Amino acid sequence: MAPPASSTTTSENAVGVTLEDVGISFGSFHAVSGASVDIRPGEFLCILGPSGCGKSTLLSAIAGFVPVSAGRISGPGAPVNGRNQHAGVVFQSTEVLFEWLTVRQNVAFGPKSRGLSRAEQRRIADQYIAMVGLSHSADKLPGQLSGGMRQRVQLARVLANEPQLVLMDEPFGALDAQTREVMQGELDRIWRQNACTVVFVTHDIDEALLLADRVLVMTAGPAAGVKQIHEVHLPRPRNRTSPEFLALYERLREDIGAEVNKSLRDQGLDDGTNS
Repeated sequence: MAPPASSTTTSENAVGVTLEDVGISFGSFHAVSGASVDIRPGEFLCILGPSGCGKSTLLSAIAGFVPVSAGRISGPGAPVNGRNQHAGVVFQSTEVLFEWLTVRQNVAFGPKSRGLSRAEQRRIADQYIAMVGLSHSADKLPGQLSGGMRQRVQLARVLANEPQLVLMDEPFGALDAQTREVMQGELDRIWRQNACTVVFVTHDIDEALLLADRVLVMTAGPAAGVKQIHEVHLPRPRNRTSPEFLALYERLREDIGAEVNKSLRDQGLDDGTNS
C-alpha cells in the first residue's frame, strides 16, 4: 500500500532513485551484479536477502559512499556520483551520536551546520524530537537513554536535515524484540507523516512485511542481484495474523530459503535434503 494519495507533500519531500544494471566490486570480488530497480518517490522499499548478499553494500552505493563498477544509479535528473545530496542515512549503531551533546543539540547539529539561526535550529530540533516522542528527554545526554531512545535520536537527527530519501541499514538490529516492535510502529507512523522515500535494509521477513510498500529480495552472493520484487498490498497498520500477511510471508520465506540453500550447495555444505 503506497503512501496516502491525499498527501500533498510527497512530491516535495520525496525523490525516486533508479538503479540500472548496477555492479559493485572490490578488487576481484564482485559483491553485486546486474541489480536494477526503480525506487518510487514516497515509497517504503525494504531490501531483504540472505546474509552476505550485498544488501548494505547496495544501500551504501545509493548513498554515494561506495562507487559502482558497472551500470549506474540516478537521482532526480542526474547520476549519483559521490555523496547523494538527497539522502540521509540511519545506521544500525547509535555510536554515531555525539555523546557530549544533548538530544536537542544532536538533532540541531545539521541545521546549525547549514548556518540557520539559533531560534530556527531549536524550532527544527524540537519539531523532530517531538515527532519521535522524545520531548521529555530533549536535555538529556545520549548516555542517559535506552537503546531504542538513542535510535530515535538518530532518526530525528537525520530527519532534521529534511532529506527527500532516507536510507536505513538494519537500524533496529541491535534492539531487543519488544523495543524493536515499538520502533517499527513508530517508524511507520513517522514515515507516513513525513512523506519522504525510505529504503530499509533488513534480514527479517516479518519486519519487511510490517513496513514495506514493496520488498526487494536479493539473490545469494557473491555477485548478488535482484531475485524478485514483491508488492505488499496490505492495509496499515499491518496485522501479522491476517491470511494475506501469512501467505506473503511464506512466499518470501521460500524465496530466501531457496537462495540460502543455493549458497550452501555452492559451498558444498548442503547434502540436498533441504532442496
